[in-house]
Amino acid sequence: MSFLAEVILVGELVTLEPLSAEHHEGLVEAVRDGNLWDLWYTSIPGPQEMHAEIDRRVGLRDAGTMLPFTLRRDDTGRIVGMTTFMNVDAANRHVEIGSTWTARSQQRTGTNTESKLLLLTHR
Repeated sequence: MSFLAEVILVGELVTLEPLSAEHHEGLVEAVRDGNLWDLWYTSIPGPQEMHAEIDRRVGLRDAGTMLPFTLRRDDTGRIVGMTTFMNVDAANRHVEIGSTWTARSQQRTGTNTESKLLLLTHR
């Protein structure tokens, strides 16, 4: 499925970059913005788990069941979160959008909305 090829998706507020180990420090900084791992209603990796989470998502990408992205603000270049195409079922042309989190300071700024729009309009 061509939409599972690694690609950079550029919006007006945020750019989605293929997740890689190079994003580790920026993702740790983003997850610390709001202590997101302490949220009771979702599961977000803490700073100590970020390497493992990146490895997990990249492994699922390599298996063809996920396409993970890092969210980067266009105006500052700062990494602000993660999102994915997940639970890919290529035979039935089915994919879900999820496993998304954004730094507390970025919530309600439009970055999450735009990242979803970029994913929904990607072919």
